[in-house]
Amino acid sequence: MVALLAESHMSFHTFPEKKVISFDFFTCGKTSPLVALNIIKREIQHSRIVVKSSDRSNVSFYDDIYSSPGQKKYYVVNDVLEDFVSKVGQHIEILKLEEFGKALFIDNELQVAEKDEYIYSGQFVESSMTLNSNNSNAAIIGGGDGGVVRECLSRGFNFVDWFELDPEVVSVCTKHLSKIGRKVKESNRVKCIWGDAFNSIKSINDSKYDKIFVDLNDDQYCIDLAAKKMNNLKRILKPGGVITAQIGSHDKKPKQVDNWLKVLSSNFGNTKLDRIFIPSFDCNWNFASSILKS
Repeated sequence: MVALLAESHMSFHTFPEKKVISFDFFTCGKTSPLVALNIIKREIQHSRIVVKSSDRSNVSFYDDIYSSPGQKKYYVVNDVLEDFVSKVGQHIEILKLEEFGKALFIDNELQVAEKDEYIYSGQFVESSMTLNSNNSNAAIIGGGDGGVVRECLSRGFNFVDWFELDPEVVSVCTKHLSKIGRKVKESNRVKCIWGDAFNSIKSINDSKYDKIFVDLNDDQYCIDLAAKKMNNLKRILKPGGVITAQIGSHDKKPKQVDNWLKVLSSNFGNTKLDRIFIPSFDCNWNFASSILKS
């Protein structure tokens, strides 16, 4: 049955074998479809009612694949500024979120949002600096938005080697998220090294860096990759130098955080764990640091 109204429509379908009636109310005027819900509750005997609503405006909802187990969260998207697959094969999106402003998504996962990026990048570098204040040279692996580079420069690092796999991530962030990177790529204290970071560091001199920041994905593939390449990372780190990695959320993926900690502890014999709440991630985020003993 379908009832046609001046500005709306109503339909329902019955499924006797499942003892279910499915109603669909579409309204494009000022009347809320929830008005009909009260009538259904009053007129139809029922044991349970499930309500699902959809906004048919130009606002869309983006699935948060990092939602906590048993929960489902969506980002409210007001505009899509970029949506393409890079030559490296990453699905890159720049979305304008209602709550957090412009944001970078890679392979459907939020990487950074302009409203609270400073929390992430600031804590990342602070986690390392609290172990020692040496700030001559730093290496950053990943971090295409440029926020961690910015924080290193603001803390007086003399030189930063920035190893980034995908130049298109940096370009799109420079275009749409310029407040985060603040033209760090143009600084004469920053050297951009494109391609596979772990291949590139093979040519780096021993004991070059005071700090190494590992800003890779927190999935098991990257954990295993870092574990295999850890000897080379230790080689380019100065004695007493610090390696810090973002290792994800213990609230949402505790196994991955624990695996990261095991990798660092087994290679350095020590770890320090910091965490901070990041609103756009909707959880506490963890950063692990280790010192290379002399």
